[in-house]
Amino acid sequence: MTYMYPTHMYPPDISIGFVPIARPTFDLGLARDVTARVYQRICAIQYDVVGSQDLVMDAKAVEARIAELAAADVDMVLLLQASFADSTMVLELAQAVDVPLLLWALPEAQVGGRLRINSFCGINLAGHGLRRAGISYDYIYAEPGDRAASDKLRDFAKAAGIKRRLHETRIGRLGEHPDGFDTCRVNHEALKSQLGVEVAQFELAPFFARARAADATRVAAVEADLAARLANYHDMETDATKGTLGAYVALDELVSEENLSGMALRCWPEFFTDLGCSACGAMSLLSDAFTPSSCEADVNGTITQLILQWISGMPTFGSDIVAFDIEADEATLWHCGLAPLSMADPEAQPEATIHSNREKPLLMQFPLKPGRVTVARLSEATGEFRLVIGGGEMLKAPPAFTGTSGRIRFDSGAAAVMDIIMREGLEHHVSIAYGDHQGALEALARQLRMPVLRL
Repeated sequence: MTYMYPTHMYPPDISIGFVPIARPTFDLGLARDVTARVYQRICAIQYDVVGSQDLVMDAKAVEARIAELAAADVDMVLLLQASFADSTMVLELAQAVDVPLLLWALPEAQVGGRLRINSFCGINLAGHGLRRAGISYDYIYAEPGDRAASDKLRDFAKAAGIKRRLHETRIGRLGEHPDGFDTCRVNHEALKSQLGVEVAQFELAPFFARARAADATRVAAVEADLAARLANYHDMETDATKGTLGAYVALDELVSEENLSGMALRCWPEFFTDLGCSACGAMSLLSDAFTPSSCEADVNGTITQLILQWISGMPTFGSDIVAFDIEADEATLWHCGLAPLSMADPEAQPEATIHSNREKPLLMQFPLKPGRVTVARLSEATGEFRLVIGGGEMLKAPPAFTGTSGRIRFDSGAAAVMDIIMREGLEHHVSIAYGDHQGALEALARQLRMPVLRL
């Protein structure tokens, strides 16, 4: 088999409910003109748009638009303040259609004469009413062609789509987190109530039996693909390597049967002592095939990887930060060998290797490719969920250690990041995706009513 690794970012299937509101006593000609321009801008982003450009100006029109949006089951609502109106229509809409709400107001030329649309005052009234009603929202104040406004709309829409998808998500948890690794604790109730994520628990012993009985044809197909892509593959201990491949096949089947979006595995010591192999290579293959996987049964790490995968459209990686070089302003990311192969530096040949401590295959070994990255973590260090967000540049560098590693220069500097991690008592795993996705993550945090901690 040959895996295809996408190098593009894609918009998920997201539908935007469009509601332009106005009041007849303002300049309806100008209101219709700006509505048409905003509508064209939304359509250019290539999301589905539900709702016409017809101005909504009374209770009957609001009821009709609510029915249309509810029938379409939209992911978010963009409410355009095409002219001033009081908060009545906004509140009725927001209370009836329970999805993330984005208000858009338009600047107005200050050239004397009549105040033609008074758009900002409209969203000001709406924001007050929404706040008092306990309804969250965000806003844009910009011309229709403003690029930053388009970026914010795109990020908000991505976040709205992800918020919905989280409520349909099941994460598989194989075994328990290791003793002393409280960073990998799972809070089933909070994940379900706050994010909508269900955690499905599976035990190691029956899984190991399944891995040993994995379909030989599938195992052979995976082996043929890896042998062509990994240097020194055939130098690995045969039985242990096939144990890892059998684990991958068994995990892949479990994901399909149980409708799982990601996996969190207790990868040691039982994979080594009972199954006789490493779990790292299996997790690498799963993540590369868009089923993000974390070691040490780190469910929150898997959820973070999943969110980044949905935003970026590319495989993601959960890693330790193992070193800081304050003088060089760099930090080192490393994990045993579970990074997806699509993250390998294209100028380096990926290799097969053994676990550095347990001395069992199969692990992936390569340096991470250079480029812009986003770093994130769904953190519960305070006992409440926060979304940790940062950015930086992955540098071109030789392997720091065996396994998968990369050197990163954080936007805020190595010293500041190290200080935040230690003073905040953050978890030892972070997730990375290539590209800059901080805006979408911040939008998601607001929609989930979750504090943000900047790295």
